[in-house]
Amino acid sequence: MSETPKGQDFIAEALVRNENRDAALRPLNFEEFTGQPKTVERLMIMTGAASRRGDVMNHVLLSGPPGLGKTTLAHIIGNVMGKAVHVTAGPVIERPGDLAGMLTNLAEGDILFIDEIHRIPKTVEEYLYSAMEDFLLDIMIDQGPNAKSVRLEIPRFTLVGATTRTGLLTAPLRSRFTLQSRLDYYQRPDLEGIVKRSCSLLGVTIRDDGAREIAGRARGTPRIANNLIHFVRDYAQERADGVISRKVASSALALLEIDERGLDEMDKRILNVMARHYKGGPVGLGTIAVAVGEEQHTLEEVHEPYLIQEGYLQRTAQGRILTTRGWDVAGQKPHGPGQLDLID
Repeated sequence: MSETPKGQDFIAEALVRNENRDAALRPLNFEEFTGQPKTVERLMIMTGAASRRGDVMNHVLLSGPPGLGKTTLAHIIGNVMGKAVHVTAGPVIERPGDLAGMLTNLAEGDILFIDEIHRIPKTVEEYLYSAMEDFLLDIMIDQGPNAKSVRLEIPRFTLVGATTRTGLLTAPLRSRFTLQSRLDYYQRPDLEGIVKRSCSLLGVTIRDDGAREIAGRARGTPRIANNLIHFVRDYAQERADGVISRKVASSALALLEIDERGLDEMDKRILNVMARHYKGGPVGLGTIAVAVGEEQHTLEEVHEPYLIQEGYLQRTAQGRILTTRGWDVAGQKPHGPGQLDLID
């Protein structure tokens, strides 16, 4: 069933709410942005050169797991270039007319940020090609014998695309981005700095060991770290003296069922199901999704990347397989064909 206009409005409003909530913690320039040094250096070169020439910055594609700073970097680009940033998402742009409305409302040099750009319909994507290259838009007016093509000139703009699944982007669209840069999970020291900065902006008192505890359970993701801060702050105010120490943070995160490894209840359910019901694999992701009662794409985009990154499971052509660390979390010893060779 196709999405109703009311549903589109809900998505747009949700984007605005998320933007407003995160805006207070968002760095305003590259110097304040923590982590991702290679991506930041590339963007500093591009924005600096474009500003010096008085030109429009070329298009940029940012990829990587959710919550690593793609939206934040788009806003920093706009702030550094002194241009407005227009935020939308791939699923919102359903028809060519939606895209035309956005592009014609841009000013010269503005930033158009499209989150989850891989989810733009192919019929709409084709209109982006000429818009990105020639800043022209060919729109069909009317239907049947009265149909005619109208060419619109649009302001020169910078498209910043963000995707969690680069492989789903078509080659023609991907090739039109001058810079394609991937964001990786954060190291704990960088996350500690982000936690301390966020607490400072929120007026929350946090000790070094408290920041270290939150950073260690944030799955290498700043967005998760900031979400945890909000809950731990509430816990500290209700159950402690308002100061976030290691003990307070540990108790608060235990209440959320997030352990010291950063694994949440769903992560452990995935590993336990694989160990107890499928002998550690190989097992298909669709089967795991049914067994744990979660959508397959949620497992693939939210849970699986971290479990693979931290070495709890492996992805093979035959399916997912538990590693030694995964068996440890499940509280069992490896058994079944193909599992003993995973022991270090």
